[in-house]
Amino acid sequence: MLHFKSLSEMHRATGFPPPENPMLSLFRCNQTCSYGNTAFTSDFYMIALKKMKAGVIVYGRTKYDHDSGGSLYFTKPRQVIEMRDIELEEDGFVIYFHEDFLNGHPLHADIKKYHYFEYEANEALHLSPREEEIIWELYNKIATEYHNNQDEYSRDIILTHIDSILKYSQRFYKRQFINRTEVSGKAVSKFNQALLSYFEKGLLTEKGLPTVTSMAATLHMSTRYLSDTLKQETGKTAIELIHIFLVSEAKNRLKGEDTTIAEIAFSLGFENLPYFSRLFKKEVGVSPNQYKKQFN
Repeated sequence: MLHFKSLSEMHRATGFPPPENPMLSLFRCNQTCSYGNTAFTSDFYMIALKKMKAGVIVYGRTKYDHDSGGSLYFTKPRQVIEMRDIELEEDGFVIYFHEDFLNGHPLHADIKKYHYFEYEANEALHLSPREEEIIWELYNKIATEYHNNQDEYSRDIILTHIDSILKYSQRFYKRQFINRTEVSGKAVSKFNQALLSYFEKGLLTEKGLPTVTSMAATLHMSTRYLSDTLKQETGKTAIELIHIFLVSEAKNRLKGEDTTIAEIAFSLGFENLPYFSRLFKKEVGVSPNQYKKQFN
């Protein structure tokens, strides 16, 4: 698989003219906006806005087929990307920036808090017409700075606008979480049902504690998208909800079963009794032993 370490290398391989900044590349897309049909990885972040008429975008473990609305896609360095036979209904754009472009800037640390760089292709951000306008305004400001004679202020100005795109995208994703909940039902209900199914099938003793990764796979989501959706709905992360579920079942068993705490912990998938006890006390406020004594 191709791996591009520099933007110049990628431009040469795809037949584009050299970038005007060795760390930053902008593409304004008309009817097509792809890089051949070859999958590749790179040392770059990518932000792309596309309203697709046809074609497939692949990154993560999923593919995204064309959709009627404008969508924002985000990828991070070393992620496999493939854009195949892309045709657009309207203009789009692609911004590539090398990870080293962020060195010494607050965005170098802040970009890690934007979890959507770890979402799957089918979890792209779908924009309303007004949201599209906002993103285009920011892109045009970046493009103006990019195509003018760049000076000592250019990098900070460009990164400020990129940071604004990322902040707005965070806001727009929260809107998307709410809207999709109304259409497809609450993610927390599906999550709890998946946990219950895991429990009823005896997978706690067979496979051990459920993980966020296994629950996300069951619900056909990325781990980040699942956790962010649950956080929006409940104020709690996926791992916190798993802990609440397990402690709730432990409380039920401690009340009614004539079994040892170790046996209950093992039956719930805990191989480490001290870990179970710490988790129980953190959630309930008392140790499993103290809790059990209340009912005996």
